[in-house]
Amino acid sequence: MSESISSILLDAHRARRQGLNAIAQRQRARLGEAVAFARANSPYYRELYQGLPERIESSSVLPVANKQELMRHFDDWVTDREVNFAAMRAFVDDPDLIGQRLLGKYSVATTSGSTGTPGIFLLDTHNWTVTLAFSLRMIMGWLDASDMFRLLVRGGRTASVLAMGGHYIGATSFSAIRTKRSRRLRALPAQAPLRNLVAELNRYRPALLIGYASVMALLAAEQDAGRLHIQPVLVLPTSEGLSQDGYDRIARAFHANVRTVYAATECLFMAIGCDHGWYHVNSDWVILEPVDASYQPVPPGEESHTVLVSNLANRVQPILRYDLGGRILQRPDPCPCGNPLPAISVRGRAADILTFPTECGEKVAVPPLALEIDHVPGVELFQIVQTAPTQLRIRLHPATDADPNRIWRAVHSKLTKLLNEHGLGHVSVELAAEPPVPSSAGKCRTVIPLISSA
Repeated sequence: MSESISSILLDAHRARRQGLNAIAQRQRARLGEAVAFARANSPYYRELYQGLPERIESSSVLPVANKQELMRHFDDWVTDREVNFAAMRAFVDDPDLIGQRLLGKYSVATTSGSTGTPGIFLLDTHNWTVTLAFSLRMIMGWLDASDMFRLLVRGGRTASVLAMGGHYIGATSFSAIRTKRSRRLRALPAQAPLRNLVAELNRYRPALLIGYASVMALLAAEQDAGRLHIQPVLVLPTSEGLSQDGYDRIARAFHANVRTVYAATECLFMAIGCDHGWYHVNSDWVILEPVDASYQPVPPGEESHTVLVSNLANRVQPILRYDLGGRILQRPDPCPCGNPLPAISVRGRAADILTFPTECGEKVAVPPLALEIDHVPGVELFQIVQTAPTQLRIRLHPATDADPNRIWRAVHSKLTKLLNEHGLGHVSVELAAEPPVPSSAGKCRTVIPLISSA
């Protein structure tokens, strides 16, 4: 548990040189350690794993866990007896604590609850160490000597477009990696009006540009229009999916390398994108299982109903055979890029950008993450539906002990303020009588544009 970034990088390098058997051996050993730790320190897993073999070498023998069940048993799920749900809830409800460490030990991140239940996740030091090691490895693998020289000449300036105002993983990650050399790192709020982002980026001129894929697409359009004029060496769209044409447009606009990662709050180092459009799973530290609706394995070449993930680095909040949601397809043959690690494609992660007409007849695009309201205290689940070009309908599911009227006033105030900042004060925001409506797949899209709302 005391491994350093350098030791993890060295071990990963050795494993890849030794081949897939060496990687599989590390995966089995780390799975066994993770399960043994969970059994010994988590009352929830101790009960769940009763009757299983003492030593676990394959995740397939483990029962499936999901966010709803784990959140219901939060106090028994975590392995640190100092942590409890009441304290966590108070922590995430305090915006002054964004980026701070709970008990001085754990980073805290929340998810929006697109599968029906918001999540609160802890990231311990070991989890962060593995995450940072793989982040460094992937950047080094993506950039050649010329790129690295350009990056160093510009002082390694990095701009990260993050969702602010809540304990989201972007803000938490930024805080975790930020050092005294903060001039090399700039966090920009994704909720800001596009013109503000453009102005700030033109001043800062980053060598690395990281942010939500939907925002990167909007910034690429600004670059093409001549309003944005930056020359990043690397652009890293995150969190949401784009078509290959969308990624190509970003690359052309910035004349930069565009790379992708497959990550989630529950596991930040799942897979790294390659030149051929596939993601390669970091299978010495994570297990991804494509399965059908009955949680049975799906063969390579066939799209899964969902994906199960086991994070082999997190100890404080074990993520073992966890139903992550989303759909993947595993490549049945070797990837032409030459990387021997399992190659997958990721489906169903596209972002929903809302477009509004201004009073002057122009169009303003707003990425969905700018409208996230799950961090408003008392909001358990929400859905924002564009029912007309200048009309939003808000479906809310408040927490059991919350005052619905107070929550609506807070939500209405936040959204109208954001719309005003974007020059969209004429857009109406109304409360829906109905609760959020899940799709046929059981997921609840948080933002539904007009084109998809019929």
